[in-house]
Amino acid sequence: MSGNNSATLVAPTVLSPLAGAWWGLLGVVAFSFTVPFTRVAVEALHPVFIGAGRAVVAAALAAAALAVTRQRLPRGTQWGRLVIVAGGVVLGFPLLTSFAMATVPASHGAVVIGLLPAATAVAVVLRTHERPARSFWVFAALGAVAAVIFAALSSGGFGRLTWADLLLFGAVIAAAIGYAEGGLLARELGAWQTVSWALVVAAPVTIVVSALSFAAAPPAASVVHWLAFAYLAVVSMYLGFFAWYRGLAIGPMAQVSQIQLVQPVLTIAWATLLLGESLGWATILGAVAVIGFAALSVRTRLRGTL
Repeated sequence: MSGNNSATLVAPTVLSPLAGAWWGLLGVVAFSFTVPFTRVAVEALHPVFIGAGRAVVAAALAAAALAVTRQRLPRGTQWGRLVIVAGGVVLGFPLLTSFAMATVPASHGAVVIGLLPAATAVAVVLRTHERPARSFWVFAALGAVAAVIFAALSSGGFGRLTWADLLLFGAVIAAAIGYAEGGLLARELGAWQTVSWALVVAAPVTIVVSALSFAAAPPAASVVHWLAFAYLAVVSMYLGFFAWYRGLAIGPMAQVSQIQLVQPVLTIAWATLLLGESLGWATILGAVAVIGFAALSVRTRLRGTL
């Protein structure tokens, strides 16, 4: 029976897509605290230190986990693909969002990040052989629009495009590419192994950048600021990806990516509870609409393969 183990593990990927959705939801819940806690951390810590430093902490945990469990080294082109993952989710997204959160509130960040599910779906389709049905794209587009309108109304309106918005757009693109490539690698290396290797690959850069930032502007933070940083390092940068990449690996990736539509809803909820932002009926109704479109997107079956 041991010789059939690899075959028996493949079946749930095709026959039980809801398993991927549940794992994805767990990852999204973990990620939903990222923007509010980044907003807290940047009150006392430099954005560069937050973006790079949290990756250094996560890389230390990753190196220890890989060493203790004696994971095999990635092979051949997997190293290059890990560089893509690292560039997207270890360097790109954390650094860009950290700079953006230094000038805009958490709820404003949720406006642009609401586009991440649609961006991830596009990246997945471009990178893989998945071909979602037309109804999937309809629900995904409606969900993206609902997420942006919901988050914008919750933060007081759309306003004008700022540099912070451009940084957030860049963060969305970086994360979408990193999610798509990471989901594919998770099928080969394993979910937690993929993010662990990506963190190790990026470590030479993140260590140098965080050290230079620390030397240039030594932190003078309170316990609250360090606790926010600790969450970003341990959960947002590491543990959350255990569930997220597991969900994407089970797939279908395009459908699982739409679970992220719930993230701006959760982010504004946490911003309300932790940062004192207001929560009205428009926000509640918007949350229901966003979650509904996310559910419809996830339940849409694939049309076929290329």
